[in-house]
Amino acid sequence: MGIKLLDRVRSTIRTRHYSRRTEDAYVYWIRRYIVFHKKVHPSTMGAPEISAFLTWLAVEPRLSASTQNQAFCAVLFLYRDVLQVEVGAIAQMPRARMPSS
Repeated sequence: MGIKLLDRVRSTIRTRHYSRRTEDAYVYWIRRYIVFHKKVHPSTMGAPEISAFLTWLAVEPRLSASTQNQAFCAVLFLYRDVLQVEVGAIAQMPRARMPSS
């Protein structure tokens, strides 16, 4: 029986000596990504699903640009560093707005 995906994420983050807060944030966003896609394993998904998730984050919960970017980084980390899959180009998607000063 293999190691669970989120345990692999945590292990990979710790191997790279990321902070505990980064670990918690990445695991949170990766879990939300998986739940958003009805618990389909990420290895069977790719760029279109990433784009759909990030578009939803920008439009529905109306997250800040930095929060959307953190979610994007977490999902890319999952694919590149944990699953070791290159997802290719991510389609243009709506970006959350930066706050005006």
